Amino acid sequence: MQIAEVAKRYGVSVDTIRYYERIGLVPRVHRLPSGIRDFTEHDCGWVEFIRCMRDSGVQIEALVEYVALFQQGEHTAAARREILVEQREKLAAKAEELAATIERLDHKLESYYGEGECGDAGDEWLR
Repeated sequence: MQIAEVAKRYGVSVDTIRYYERIGLVPRVHRLPSGIRDFTEHDCGWVEFIRCMRDSGVQIEALVEYVALFQQGEHTAAARREILVEQREKLAAKAEELAATIERLDHKLESYYGEGECGDAGDEWLR
């Protein structure tokens, strides 16, 4: 599969995929004799994984370290697991923050549908 097809499939730009490959997030992709990248399903799996992690806020540095360890082999499994555990903990904390913000917004929205003013009376909107 050519790079433009991969970019379209995963909703990223061609430049982003090239960047990911250049910094080691996507292991080197086989090239045809003409020099065109020829992505396999395995390569696409890396693009999908990286996109998913980036979309959820995982830092590039953590992903670069993870991929580098992966390429070193099975003896790095514990270190890779630690990276994933740390990133999961960060995402879980972020999810809790987002849930609290949603709850606060829901409370505020309820005040707009209640009787009387639109919820901005006094300091009520601060709670």
